[in-house]
Amino acid sequence: MRINLLHFILLLTALSINVGNLKANDIPRIGVPYVQNFHKSLYLAGNQNWSIAKDKKGIMYFGNASGLMSYDGKYWQKQKLPNNQIIRSVAIGADGLVYTGGFGEFGFWKHQDKKPHYTSLISLIPKPTKLTGEVWKIYPLGKTIYFQTFSHIFIYQNNKITVLNAANNLLFLHKAGNRLFAEVIDHGLFELKGNKLIKLQGSEMLGKTGVLSILPFKNNQLLIGTSKNGLFVFNGTTFMPFANQANNFLKTYQLNNGVKVLDNYYAFGTILNGIIIIDENGDIVQHINKASGLQNNTVLCLYNDNENNLWAGLDNGIDRIELNSPLSFYFDKTGKFGTVYSSLIFGNKIYLGTNQGLFSGNWNKQSASNFDFKLIPNSQGQVWDLTKIDNQLICGHNDGTFTVVDDRIEKISNVNGGWTLKKLASNPNYLIQGTYTGLAIYNKNTQGSWVFSHKIDGFGEPSRYVEQDHKGNIWVSHAYKGLYRLTLSTDLKKASNIQYYDEKNGLPSSFNINAFNLENRVVFSSDSGFYVYDDISNHFSKYEALNNKLGAFGSSHKIIKATNNAYWFINDGRMSLANFNQPGKISVDSNRFNVLDGRMVQYYENISQISDNLYLISVDDGFVIYNNALASALKSATKLPRVLIGKIEDITDKYSSITESGESEKEIAIPFSRNSIRISFALPYYRLSKIKFQYFLEGYSKQWSEWNTASQKDFTNLSNGSYTFKVRAKINEYTVTEISSIKIIILAPWYASNWAWAFYFICIVIGLIVGKRIYEAKLKRDQQKISDKLQQEHEEHLKKEAEATEKQIAKLQTEKLQTELAGKSRELANSAMSLVYKNELLQKISQELSKLKDNQKPQEDQLRKIQKIIDDGMNDERDWNLFENSFNEAHESFFKKLKANHPDLVPNDLKLCAYLRMNMSSKEMASLLNISVRGVEIRRYRLRKKLAVPHDKNLTEFLIEL
Repeated sequence: MRINLLHFILLLTALSINVGNLKANDIPRIGVPYVQNFHKSLYLAGNQNWSIAKDKKGIMYFGNASGLMSYDGKYWQKQKLPNNQIIRSVAIGADGLVYTGGFGEFGFWKHQDKKPHYTSLISLIPKPTKLTGEVWKIYPLGKTIYFQTFSHIFIYQNNKITVLNAANNLLFLHKAGNRLFAEVIDHGLFELKGNKLIKLQGSEMLGKTGVLSILPFKNNQLLIGTSKNGLFVFNGTTFMPFANQANNFLKTYQLNNGVKVLDNYYAFGTILNGIIIIDENGDIVQHINKASGLQNNTVLCLYNDNENNLWAGLDNGIDRIELNSPLSFYFDKTGKFGTVYSSLIFGNKIYLGTNQGLFSGNWNKQSASNFDFKLIPNSQGQVWDLTKIDNQLICGHNDGTFTVVDDRIEKISNVNGGWTLKKLASNPNYLIQGTYTGLAIYNKNTQGSWVFSHKIDGFGEPSRYVEQDHKGNIWVSHAYKGLYRLTLSTDLKKASNIQYYDEKNGLPSSFNINAFNLENRVVFSSDSGFYVYDDISNHFSKYEALNNKLGAFGSSHKIIKATNNAYWFINDGRMSLANFNQPGKISVDSNRFNVLDGRMVQYYENISQISDNLYLISVDDGFVIYNNALASALKSATKLPRVLIGKIEDITDKYSSITESGESEKEIAIPFSRNSIRISFALPYYRLSKIKFQYFLEGYSKQWSEWNTASQKDFTNLSNGSYTFKVRAKINEYTVTEISSIKIIILAPWYASNWAWAFYFICIVIGLIVGKRIYEAKLKRDQQKISDKLQQEHEEHLKKEAEATEKQIAKLQTEKLQTELAGKSRELANSAMSLVYKNELLQKISQELSKLKDNQKPQEDQLRKIQKIIDDGMNDERDWNLFENSFNEAHESFFKKLKANHPDLVPNDLKLCAYLRMNMSSKEMASLLNISVRGVEIRRYRLRKKLAVPHDKNLTEFLIEL
């Protein structure tokens, strides 16, 4: 036991030095780094990948059997050489151009006319030299590009090609720093200086199997790898074999290429057994092959990018190896030990509890990949739990509980199904275990080892999770339903009080309720979130503060303690590490564990702590080691690239490409008839992470979109005008990239183009002129019409007035005629009556005269009678009345006006006024008035006074004006 303890202490010390404190540029030696596979069905090209390069934008390029492949982190594109040759070599020049070589062909690719365009350089090769072989290597050095075939080296500079010939055929050209080396078959190794090959003396030591790798080494030396003779070091003058652990491996499996990684490590690809990585001391750090994650063991090329990703071009596929990944993996590809339910490191052993039994393997920091797992005898069956308590490893098994010592087990309990085992918080001298049939108690024997004591009486329910609260009560989660709270007797042998809880007590359900200790408080998980128990009300309520801060992990079904203030939360196959260091704040990190989603055994997830920063995570077919210190170092060292705006497509009615790379365009002009587009974008960040995008189309949208994982966006029916598409990315919810943008112009439709507007303007001007003239002509016509109409209306009006006047005149004439006729009729009647009267008067006079004649001597009384008849006739008023009426009709009621103005006038005055109005002479008036002329004058004088006629006014004129 002391030896095991010593081993354990030494191991933890080594781990804390060599593993727990790894820097961002270190490679974990335990397990295998994360390997991402790109199968040919994904990139849709040939099997073989001969060369790899990466440009300044972060786009990866692969020389593939089907052509040039490019990958931006999301989308693959393929370009072919003119004759569909295999691309054997690819490199990025200082000018940013992509140079490629194949059989009888080399040149460069440049974005032109909105797509990659290939320009061949073989026309620049001076005659009579011909390119008849494969271009195997391309190396840029400053502004010069070197193309190498087995027969020549072509030097391209200033748009000219110089041909370099060697004494014999060449094998391969190599670049180490800023130096170029080439092996000339049967002549040794040469360095290319200027346009000359200078032999390195003593290189014959390297043998004739072929130099396939030359890398910068420590102390300004070179590390040279040969096909079958191992590794050598060249110090500038002497070649020496390099003693290292990988030599036999490289000789056996045939080194094919090499690359320096992470400053002081060296990765070598082989023909037969994948990749091996060594450090500067020659110690093997990693061996990665098909059994540990590669798609194929034949490595055709290796490339280390600026993010410390090791890319492997394979004979069948492409793989990316995240060398300094905080997650290291071990998978049982053979199915040897089944499904892993629990794992633990104890002493110099790593133990895996599976559904087939308990397996143990060697735990050695120097060769951690070679675990050599073996089944511990008599451990066959389901292993549920591995727990390390007081330097004793205890295994909870379907057949009971065992203590584990090295590669053997000893049964300490026959109680089946040991699910969970922990110390009692109220009495650390005892262990309590949840089993298929209730609870079991363990104590220590005289040797200080934990042994079975007894089962707790009175409670026999399946006990999946067991927790003790601050009052000493034992909370037990039933395997399938409900929750129990037990109060144990003082001797821990009996459950003195058992209380069952379900929905009646505030729980959301009676299924999947589990109990855990979180920050010294018992919390209860459910599908609806975490709950807490209130002693006073004997009721459960939601733990809202915890649920809200955990977000998506608020409904976790399991909690595993990590460190003092950190806990693992498991929710539907997803895991996160939550930190409770700061009061009132919980930081939840789940993104770095996305690769493990769904890979742990559901409801039996297991994570154990190896040291302060190392954790052992059980997965279905193996285990994963998580290095928290390395994860933190990588997080602080992360430098993000910009988002690349990729393909822009026309999706108006059919799909067609507008440009293959929006990143290579300053602005894109799109016809209005094709105004529905799709923009693709990607972040050339290749490490294991969760990437989200946010975009904004200025001129169309009002604000940035929500963060989401979609890497393309459709915009339909865009109006003509200028837009700016902006996009940025966020990695693992905490780091945001710079904004990438492209200007997009939707051209105006033909009817709204500048020429159209000019045409419209001219048409408008012409229209205005024509319209003006038409208007003026129309105005003249309208004026003429109006004038004619007015004239016509005037004439009609005059005509109507004339007609009305004529009618009025006719009416007046008629009335006048009628009046005259009536007057004539009256005059006729009056004349008739006057004649009658005068005739009667004359008859009377005649009769009287006859009487006088008969008497012959007139009598005086007869004469008086005759005189009286004559006087009565002269004074008869009937003639005057007829005259007055006629006079009034002719002179508009002259007498009425005269009487109204001068009521003191007597009839004789009125007669005189009438006669004066008629402008009669005094003589005529005297006759009518039967007075003398003198009497007329006297009456006129009197009348002037009565009428108050001024002295200078003529009386007749006065009466006429009246």
